[in-house]
Amino acid sequence: MTISVKFFASLREKLGIDEKQLAPAGLETVQAVWNKATDNAKQPPNLLSAVNMEYVDFNHPVKDGDEVAFFPPVTGG
Repeated sequence: MTISVKFFASLREKLGIDEKQLAPAGLETVQAVWNKATDNAKQPPNLLSAVNMEYVDFNHPVKDGDEVAFFPPVTGG
């Protein structure tokens, strides 16, 4: 299986990536997923992450079959 990684909004445009599939070997946290999926790109300020559609921090563990999403803060009015 794999870890599915999705990028939304301006991240998708900035990184030129909308989705990646990663082998789970060596990926223990959301931070590790970001590093692998983006080739260690610098994280934008206030970057949000979710695992299986629940907000988590970058130390949150990941496992085979998870969906990890990254997106900028949402604003509205």
